[in-house]
Amino acid sequence: MELKLIVESILFSAQQPLSAKELRALLTAAADLDESGEASECRDVKESKLEGVLEQLVLEHQQSDRSYVLACVAGAWQFVARPEYAPWIRALVGQKPKPPRLSQPALETLAIIAYRQPITRAEIEQVRGVNVDGVMQTLLERGLVEQTGRAEVVGRPMTYGTTVLFLEYFGLASLEQLPAGEELRRLPVERPPALLTTEPGLATTPPEQLTLAEAVSSTAAEPASAQAPSSKAEPELPQPDSP
Repeated sequence: MELKLIVESILFSAQQPLSAKELRALLTAAADLDESGEASECRDVKESKLEGVLEQLVLEHQQSDRSYVLACVAGAWQFVARPEYAPWIRALVGQKPKPPRLSQPALETLAIIAYRQPITRAEIEQVRGVNVDGVMQTLLERGLVEQTGRAEVVGRPMTYGTTVLFLEYFGLASLEQLPAGEELRRLPVERPPALLTTEPGLATTPPEQLTLAEAVSSTAAEPASAQAPSSKAEPELPQPDSP
């Protein structure tokens, strides 16, 4: 049986989007469960081949001018109705309340994170020029942004990046589909200095030891004339004439 038709039947019957990895797992499971052995020919299909089949299905459904298309959103595939049929689909499934729209500051902050991730809150504020605490809280609560780790700089601030829900919200298959943002990527952002250590590979030196070490190093580097007080007397200012 043709692999393309098998994949199409799975996606048509699926209740949720499926990635190429999940499709491959389903084909393997089908081969294990099928006693007739008919499904065994799809046991070892590679993800790269599945992705090629999916792209072929996308093209075929676009050319057939049907009311639905095969779409990839956030790395997962599903059949979706074309936007022009939304009034009838909405009547079928009911009108769902829409989440509140993102404000302009939230969209600006989200764009900075999307193009510059992973990025710290301080770096976002450098680009925007304003405090972003309230906006960041909104984006975190909406699930569009998440914590991704800590930056390797003094203070180890938290870094942020976009989520899978961000891709679904904007209908993107991956971050590579973001519009060109070279100007945003080129905006300079000053990072704090990297963590200081006594020797490469060792743990971070406590601040008080760093201060002491810097003071000793600075004193040792000064010339003797700079360390010892001068023996010359300070020049005396001329005294005013006696009346």
